[in-house]
Amino acid sequence: MGTEKVPAPHLKGKYVIRPKLLLRLVHINWVLVLHGLDEIVLKTHLFRPVRYLAFVTPSYWLKAKSESRGVRIRRALEDLGPIYVKFGQALSTRKDLLPDDIADELVKLQDRVPPFANEIARSIIEKELGMSIAEAFAKFDPEPLASASVAQVHTAVLHSGESVIVKVLRPDIEDRIRSDIGLLYELARFAEKFWSDARRLRPMEVVAEFERTTLDELDLVREAANAAKLRRNFANSELIYIPEIHWPLTREKVMVMERIHGIPVGEIEQLKAGGANFKVLAERGVEIFFTQVFRDNFFHADMHPGNIFVDLPDKYIAVDFGIVGSLSLSDQRYLAENFLAFFNRDYRKVAQMHVESGWVPRSTRIEEFESAIRSVCEPIFEKPLKDISFGQLLLRLFQTARRFDMHVQPQLVLLQKTLLNIEGLGRQLYPELDLWQTAKPFLEKWFHERLGPKAKINKIIKQFPEFAEQLPEIPSLLYKALENAAHAQQQTEAQHQELILLRQQMVNNHRTMVLAILISAAVISAALLYR
Repeated sequence: MGTEKVPAPHLKGKYVIRPKLLLRLVHINWVLVLHGLDEIVLKTHLFRPVRYLAFVTPSYWLKAKSESRGVRIRRALEDLGPIYVKFGQALSTRKDLLPDDIADELVKLQDRVPPFANEIARSIIEKELGMSIAEAFAKFDPEPLASASVAQVHTAVLHSGESVIVKVLRPDIEDRIRSDIGLLYELARFAEKFWSDARRLRPMEVVAEFERTTLDELDLVREAANAAKLRRNFANSELIYIPEIHWPLTREKVMVMERIHGIPVGEIEQLKAGGANFKVLAERGVEIFFTQVFRDNFFHADMHPGNIFVDLPDKYIAVDFGIVGSLSLSDQRYLAENFLAFFNRDYRKVAQMHVESGWVPRSTRIEEFESAIRSVCEPIFEKPLKDISFGQLLLRLFQTARRFDMHVQPQLVLLQKTLLNIEGLGRQLYPELDLWQTAKPFLEKWFHERLGPKAKINKIIKQFPEFAEQLPEIPSLLYKALENAAHAQQQTEAQHQELILLRQQMVNNHRTMVLAILISAAVISAALLYR
């Protein structure tokens, strides 16, 4: 289906783009032109030599001049497909980085992508469930409640009387996604061939991680399992509510879940009118993030405002669990120690942890790296979110990363994306939030629980049954170990004696060889004199 996955090769010789991908590139540029984004297309090196042709294209003269640039960008992303919509969704969470008109339009990509036909949705549901809509549901609303890049949602009522939502995958979505992922692989290969920073940024591995998470999103049984796990992790929590999955009617392309009622977290005016506690919401958002990452090691990695609702005054409700993440234990520990050192302004510790974890080369001079980190981080401390220039911070981080050859960690890309979403959400809800002071107590508590004396005692107690089970075998194991040690010592002594004999033999051989050489020389000399 689409373009097959390309492993990360070390390309040699001339670089060639496949015809199918070249056609896709042309199509992307054509869509941009059709939506009046000619300036983006014609400024690229590829099209600059033929930019004069824009004046003879119908779209140049017929495009709607009344549409704002935000509308044109949003519609172009919708036409290009799900991966581009996801890119727009990610940008929409960072209104601090975009002009207002573009940011406001991109927000519509969160749950207002044009839906597909009701007849198609019904057909997919009936085929997946193996029964008619009437058999599965007492009521089914043909008009979608929301429509996103990968699926759309309908409301329904079960025969038991429960209100549910029915999530249906878009038809042929996998083919389109694989096609665009193939293009991303090709661009990554191109970068590895011609861009000096590619080794550090590891584009092939980043695309591979993106492919894995995106294709996982196309299996709604997997998403339902993610939701069930998050629901268990936050059972009876005051922070967040996770809806219940209705398993009997859940399939690979259809998921049925409890219907929730809340105010979308992006509807600030509605939240104000309802008396929402913005300060508590912002602080809880940070707490939820750190709880998922460090307590549970299982985090919701698609926390844009279209997936988050508020149960007034200050409780979150989450939906859409297609993209989740987890970390290796070593990455989790390094991250926790980095965060805590960062919050304590222990920049030397941050520098050392980056070197120990392999995120920067071991040849890095700690003092220089410490100084660079301090120059980036110190200006943002003791400032609320509204006073931090995130664009300037990113720029300085990129400069530091390049200077010290800091490699991108593909396994952390999802986490970084989630953190950006959380920080963007905090800016919208409560710009006065002190992110550092909110997170620091949580991490200190986590460290105390995981690495403190009590944690070590609890670990010993937890492992005691396993130790007790092996206790009767310890004498025989000890005897066997001593026997092996004695045997090893005997072998060592025997080998030592063999080495002594071998050495003596070599000395004797050497003497014999010298004597033979001397005798041969004497015989040859005598023969010469006799002549």
